[in-house]
Amino acid sequence: MKSQSNLSNGRAVIPAALRAQLDIQDGDQLIWSVRDGELVVTTRRAQLHKAQALFQQFVPKNAPSLADELIAERRAASETE
Repeated sequence: MKSQSNLSNGRAVIPAALRAQLDIQDGDQLIWSVRDGELVVTTRRAQLHKAQALFQQFVPKNAPSLADELIAERRAASETE
């Protein structure tokens, strides 16, 4: 989807259709960068999903949850204290 807006006093409005498509809400933190001479904007949520997908490539499908293992270890350690 292409859309346009004007810059006014150093501010640009993100068109409502694009905000809806990307699920950008009031208060969301945006991350701005320049890539190949173009301005690129993303959200922290989108970056988190991207990072999670990257790490999922390296985790075997049926691998136990490392978080669950850590919690179990901590509980076991606290019981012996």
